[in-house]
Amino acid sequence: MHSLDMSLYQVSVLLDGAEHYVTDDKGVLLRSFKILELQALFESLPVEQMVLRQQSAYDEMINQPMRQGSNMLEVPLGNNRLGSAPQILH
Repeated sequence: MHSLDMSLYQVSVLLDGAEHYVTDDKGVLLRSFKILELQALFESLPVEQMVLRQQSAYDEMINQPMRQGSNMLEVPLGNNRLGSAPQILH
């Protein structure tokens, strides 16, 4: 998952070494303001690892020279089992 803005996330997958952005059945990129909502969509799929990626624009904002490497931050996300918890009705 990619953090695009303060709270907007977009999904990509790595298949056979190539990154692909995920779209819905209408071809619209899969995005959400709720990262847990996106995680729940993949709970029943054989996902090896899920990470959150964020690339900072800070250097550009303070007029720093371009870096040689990426400043991307990658944080592992655990399986929260969001959809597998039994529903308790009161």
